[in-house]
Amino acid sequence: MTDTFLGREADHPVLVRDKGKSDPSRDIRIRAAWLYYVEGMTQQETAEKLGLNRVQVTRLIADANKRGEVDIRINAKISSVLELERELEKKFEIGQVIVAPMPPDETDPTKAIATVGGQFISDFVQSDMKIGVGWARTLYTALPHIKGRDLQNVRVISLLGGISQAKRFNPAEFAWQFAELFHGEGYLVPAPALVDSEETKHALLERCGINQIFDQADNLDVAFLSAGGIEGITTSYRLGHLTEAERLSLIEAGAVGDLLYNFISEDGKLVDHNVNTRGISVGLDRLKRAKERVLISGGAEKVKVLLGCVRLVTPTVFITDEHTAEKMLQS
Repeated sequence: MTDTFLGREADHPVLVRDKGKSDPSRDIRIRAAWLYYVEGMTQQETAEKLGLNRVQVTRLIADANKRGEVDIRINAKISSVLELERELEKKFEIGQVIVAPMPPDETDPTKAIATVGGQFISDFVQSDMKIGVGWARTLYTALPHIKGRDLQNVRVISLLGGISQAKRFNPAEFAWQFAELFHGEGYLVPAPALVDSEETKHALLERCGINQIFDQADNLDVAFLSAGGIEGITTSYRLGHLTEAERLSLIEAGAVGDLLYNFISEDGKLVDHNVNTRGISVGLDRLKRAKERVLISGGAEKVKVLLGCVRLVTPTVFITDEHTAEKMLQS
């Protein structure tokens, strides 16, 4: 039996387990249970999402509890989600894909992906691990869903520079909080994620000890990564790292988004643009040598960049949402 999803009901975990194929009637029960227990919707909101009335939803949830499908933990997986996982694994040769279910009209998958990603991280991290972490809104949102433990000899290395403003999406803040969850040591990068020139980048790497921090990223046990889109308003642009002129210029050069401030094309290649010479982040060659590469990301604006990331770093684990998975398979 494979553990699949984690959500929350009050302070209690709601875990979805794979019990094999399911029928349509069970699928709708599990969707109702997911929306009610994991997404925290009311029964009326759940009914509206599923196109049902509240009485029907009440009965579905009661039936799911009676059948043992919900007992703090949701003990079944929607068959369509299971099929998406297997299809993605086969098409992109990924060892494990985990897909979070989504309501048909929901557009922001951050919470669903973060919930699932947090459970995966909780189960995966062990003592004596060297862990690299990227950053993005999805990874930050996963923090409350990660069950911290008192582990030994855990090292957490931030894989890129930060920002000067004290904002919650700061890579340094995320890496520090992640390390604290497992009583580990954090290695932070005392430099911006993007600098003004290639010369400045080399000066910081060579003269300010940043190379020594990035050397810690050799032979990582795992790297937890997320992708950034370029068409919409993503974290990078909200924080003012790139100007609008730079964004448009990157798109013209073929960029569909970034991985650790490496702007890439849909076919997984670095685009020819000077922004790619100014990012303070661990090199992609070093990143590819991590034993496990866990990509946690999704959303309509990220489909192309996720295709690029999958082709570039060949993740061993990919955690995304139902809608994104469908669009990636259609590509």
